[in-house]
Amino acid sequence: MELISRNDIRNIAIIAHVDHGKTTLVDALLKQSNIFRANEKVNERVMDSNDLEKERGITILSKNTAVYHNDIKINIIDTPGHADFGGEVERVLKMVDSVLLVVDSYEGPMPQTKFVLRKSLELGLNPIVVINKIDKPDARPEEVIDEVFELFMELGANDEQLDFPIVYASARNGIAKLNVEDESTTMEPLFKTIVEHVQPPKGYIDEPLQMLVTTLDSNEFVGKIVIGKIVRGKISKNQTVALVRQDGTKKNYKVSNVYTYNGLKREDVEEASLGDIVALSGILDANIGETIADVNCPEALPFVDIDEPTLNMNFMVNDSPFAGKEGDFVTSRHLRNRLMSELETNVSLRVEELSPDCFKVSGRGELHLSILIETMRREGYEFQVSRPNVIFKEENGKKLEPFEYLTIDVPEEFMGAVMEKLGPRKAEMVNMTSAVNGYTRLEFRIPARGLIGFRNEFLTDTKGNGIMNHVFDSYEPYAGEIPGRTRGSLVVFESGTSIGYGLFNAQERGTLFMGPGVDVYAGMVCGECSRAEDIDVNVCKKKHLSNTRSSGSDDALKLIPARDMSLEQCLEFINSDELVEVTPKSIRIRKAILDSAERKRAARR
Repeated sequence: MELISRNDIRNIAIIAHVDHGKTTLVDALLKQSNIFRANEKVNERVMDSNDLEKERGITILSKNTAVYHNDIKINIIDTPGHADFGGEVERVLKMVDSVLLVVDSYEGPMPQTKFVLRKSLELGLNPIVVINKIDKPDARPEEVIDEVFELFMELGANDEQLDFPIVYASARNGIAKLNVEDESTTMEPLFKTIVEHVQPPKGYIDEPLQMLVTTLDSNEFVGKIVIGKIVRGKISKNQTVALVRQDGTKKNYKVSNVYTYNGLKREDVEEASLGDIVALSGILDANIGETIADVNCPEALPFVDIDEPTLNMNFMVNDSPFAGKEGDFVTSRHLRNRLMSELETNVSLRVEELSPDCFKVSGRGELHLSILIETMRREGYEFQVSRPNVIFKEENGKKLEPFEYLTIDVPEEFMGAVMEKLGPRKAEMVNMTSAVNGYTRLEFRIPARGLIGFRNEFLTDTKGNGIMNHVFDSYEPYAGEIPGRTRGSLVVFESGTSIGYGLFNAQERGTLFMGPGVDVYAGMVCGECSRAEDIDVNVCKKKHLSNTRSSGSDDALKLIPARDMSLEQCLEFINSDELVEVTPKSIRIRKAILDSAERKRAARR
């Protein structure tokens, strides 16, 4: 029963704010550890494997990979940077012995840097700091290191954590160095730092097996795959193990395959032991946070507390006149099964069945929920969703609501416009620093409600030059009323196909969301009104021909280009009496009550 140390393994996670170069850094480590064939075509950001990640250039799911350096296996986990996927980061930190904290050499620590670093320090991990993008013309690595050190102090790091090693890198160019002035052409200094400073896994190899389930995957050939780190003992093929649930119940399974990671591939092995990050098949209904243990000694491991959701929205069966025309899965049974299967892997999500046709889905933020909606839409689901609402709490008779920490970088000329918009949204300024290049950084605490619909206005007000980031801060007393959308909707008056002539008359009333040749139904929203109330417009109106001619009347009608609304923009735009209809081919905004006379009666009530 001696405590042993696995010197041939290092387990690390890469954490950082969004866009600071985590996935590109993993690319560089993979390429330089010679895991690809010489003639193999390797994509950029090879870890971002699903379509949505590739399109948006963001990481949504944490991924495992492994590289070898001088016979030492380095297991690397790439994590998301967006606050909405914080649940992904929190659970994978249980698998590693250290983290690489990647910080942009120009932007410095950002809200998400603080969030992920706090989680790591609380788990007692000793980070390695990587100052990335040192090839940027406006890089300021020395100042950024001071800012990182202050952040460590602010988060209450201990002496050992404060004594962090620093590596300077340009992940895109595949170089790392220990001092800014050093000459280097490879990532070797970073590999060396990882091997020297990351603690090898320690534990008891002769004692009964214990492994925490931190990620789930599935495969069409073997079904569900369970991923986690072996904390104690060994596991082998065809071994019978006990799955210990969080409520204490146990069930036995036979492990059909044991896989370890090598590069981007999983390798089938006969046996794995303490410190290995493994994937197992054959354990059919495991959930995240449960323990796989020895049959004769089934002891559970503690699991990290995942932050609670802050937003919810209703997912409903589509009941518009176009229902069932474009989707493959349209019934409430399809919708229910899909949401329940999402719960297995998406730890921050909650689903509650309000009625057979309506489900309340709660998540960490708009992006978290809109990625789920977009994924379902691409899988062929057709449904409709309501406006996002924040989740209030009740404590000691006081109503509490979630607050976000908002960081905004804007050129000085747009500061006034941004602050003017944030005032009515109950934002309170915490800090203001002038950054380089004429940008100013503003930091606010703002109710999560105040952020719904703000991004659109922000991009318009700053002409696309502003950068905003926000991360959940805490629950605070209710901040009072926040005014909603100030403009009404242009609502389609009759069903048909939109025509240039009808649109030309409608565009004087506001901004249109569609061009000619679009199928519409009565009660569908076709644009934003320039006034505060809703207006019914007839976009299917044809020009009636008469036998009189006047000069110039038949000139081509000039239509203003329609505003193309993305899914996120639609969710931010809608009012409480509107829904977004989502199908594999279209995203439409509609009134919850389609009949205009019914709508007026409901409004009076």
